[in-house]
Amino acid sequence: MAFTFFFRDLPVLEYAVEHTLKLALGRLRIKVWDAGCALGQEPYTLAILFAERMGEMGFNTLYLDATDYDSENNFGDIVTAAEYKSEELQRIPPEIFDKYFEKVAAKPGYHKVIDRIRNRVFFKYNDLLKLQPVGSDYSLIVCKNVLLHFSYEQRIEVLKMYHRSLAPGGYFATENTQKIPGEISHLFEQVAPDAQLFRKVG
Repeated sequence: MAFTFFFRDLPVLEYAVEHTLKLALGRLRIKVWDAGCALGQEPYTLAILFAERMGEMGFNTLYLDATDYDSENNFGDIVTAAEYKSEELQRIPPEIFDKYFEKVAAKPGYHKVIDRIRNRVFFKYNDLLKLQPVGSDYSLIVCKNVLLHFSYEQRIEVLKMYHRSLAPGGYFATENTQKIPGEISHLFEQVAPDAQLFRKVG
């Protein structure tokens, strides 16, 4: 699904980043997986939120896998380029916009995510229904706007895969309309009553 925008569902993402940093304190690498990243707005939002809370050296330990699957196979080019129409960026707080975006000289009306942020985001194609994670030991997995397109049984299997892919005590964030199916509710513990943020159990 390609519909999203920068800083969408910000409270949930801020919760997720804050809890992840506490969990990963002192680790050599902080691994995050944004599954269903569409055109890149969400993973870059996450990377900016981490950058705002980490020092220069600490931010270099962030490794953010951004994955999606589309029939035209063009998401990767868009995410990697990280160039967006300026009118699409108007929701971003001005102080964040000025700090993390720059004009694209060759494309009037476009702004680009700065290299410091882009260099921490790694796009990979991944079909979630094949149940093959792109990595393991993630401190945080974010999956929004994807699960609602799967059947109930498919959601259960994908969530089991996320559970296996998380580090002990790792976090899973999803959108507010999604609930953890009862059959696997023992695998996740909700962290906050007002956010769909869960901690891995077991």
